[in-house]
Amino acid sequence: MINKQNLWFLTLFSLILVLSVYYITMPNDLLVAKKAADKTEEKQEQKNVTTENVTKEEKTEEKEDTTTIEESDNLTALRVSLEEEREEEKTELKKTMTNENATTDEKNNAYEQLKYLSEVEGQEEKIEKKIKETYKLDNFVKIDNNQVKVVAVSEKHDTTLANNIMRSVQENFNSKMIITVKFEK
Repeated sequence: MINKQNLWFLTLFSLILVLSVYYITMPNDLLVAKKAADKTEEKQEQKNVTTENVTKEEKTEEKEDTTTIEESDNLTALRVSLEEEREEEKTELKKTMTNENATTDEKNNAYEQLKYLSEVEGQEEKIEKKIKETYKLDNFVKIDNNQVKVVAVSEKHDTTLANNIMRSVQENFNSKMIITVKFEK
């Protein structure tokens, strides 16, 4: 009886370990391609909306629409910069995990850090989506330990809006976070 339990435990543990290593080391090409496709769709939708606005509005307002597009490019630049930074960090952690000379503790720490980065990315996307749906603002969120930085595109730089965004971001965390909200036109 005990041998069967041990065998099942080892089998399931091995399966979980193999799947974990597979997902950590699998190429991110699929994820990057998906994100790039989503960004392209989002830009296309923004261009369509802008084109409709331009045909309906005067030329003076056309300049404002152009400015809005450039500012959303700023959010895209922030996202790309963060992705590049995280990819470099992930690459280093993966090297540590596959290094034959690394100790078990180093490999475990690298694995835990990779897992943490994945969780942070998920939280950032969740918060961005929540702000977009609740406040109808394009935004960028970066989580760094206990700090959350939010950059939102808004014509109105209102402290009440900033406080509401801070409260809605804090709802996603159990511990107290340092939240900053920056508005861009």
